[in-house]
Amino acid sequence: MSAKPFNDNFLKACRGEEHSHVPVWYMRQAGRYQAEYRKIREKYSLFEITHRPEVCAEVTMLPIHQLDVDAAILFADIMTPMPAMGIDVEIKSSIGPVIANPITGKGDVEKLRKLEPSEHVPYILDTIKLLREELRVPLIGFAGAPFTLASYLIEGGPSRNYYKTKAFMHSDPEAWHLLMDRLGEMTVTYLKAQMAAGAQAVQVFDSWVGALNAQDYAQFVAPIMNRIFSELEEESAPKIMFGVGAGHLLHEWDRLPLDVIGLDWRTPISFARGQGVTKTVQGNLDPGLLLASWPEIEKKTRGILDEGMQTPGFIFNLGHGVYPQVQVETLQRLTAFIHEYSAKNN
Repeated sequence: MSAKPFNDNFLKACRGEEHSHVPVWYMRQAGRYQAEYRKIREKYSLFEITHRPEVCAEVTMLPIHQLDVDAAILFADIMTPMPAMGIDVEIKSSIGPVIANPITGKGDVEKLRKLEPSEHVPYILDTIKLLREELRVPLIGFAGAPFTLASYLIEGGPSRNYYKTKAFMHSDPEAWHLLMDRLGEMTVTYLKAQMAAGAQAVQVFDSWVGALNAQDYAQFVAPIMNRIFSELEEESAPKIMFGVGAGHLLHEWDRLPLDVIGLDWRTPISFARGQGVTKTVQGNLDPGLLLASWPEIEKKTRGILDEGMQTPGFIFNLGHGVYPQVQVETLQRLTAFIHEYSAKNN
């Protein structure tokens, strides 16, 4: 029996090339909504999974087998490189990253160590190599963006208002820009190592940058994002940018040398196109709707597909990650609908 052909619809969509159907993958497509994942978590913590390439590869591939999505995303956490930099972080269930030694000033920033991927995170690179041997869809690597990482490092964990981060940024801009430089260097190094190991696309998660207004973003964050994507520009793998509540930053992101802009559910695709975005866009079903009735899910999905397919370059995703309460069968049905509807109407 011949091997299943490689499905490159996702990569073609990233580049705005013709493809047979709208590709779909889901942020947090491996996670607690899956019984198989919950069973693995009974034995291993999240960090322990990522330190075991065979287990990490198994978790990464679960949604490929279950959902028939068009891309895999490496199972890891944006905090994965942080211990190597000297950050004492624990991922606590139902909370998220909790930092035992938060950054409070320039002295703490200066203590951050440089990431050496082959030395500090070899298990991530080994997982990528294992996955490339098995996958028949593209593998997406990823990293956290400097602002989002900094928000955890300064706040000491998740935050609703980011007041410590904003105060740090405005009261000590020298220390802030040094922190951006250190985290930006790590992001570039980490993503280049992932691509060298075999990641065929990368996504930068600036999940919480929407907490900033456009003026503060331009002053305190845009320079490092320009530097990151400029340094990655020579890499052929498509590059994706994503943030939550960041529709007001579309102009900034559209100027970056990247391939795909991820939209959360607050920003309609038509609005992004109306703002002059010509890059491929990715998104953006509200993940909360996955807990609604199927007719409502189908209606909203059809509307997003109709908008997305009006111009070349569209990847279906959620506006953020899958909730643990979602049923596997819902995502299976959704994936099949996206494939069938887009193939018929593309």
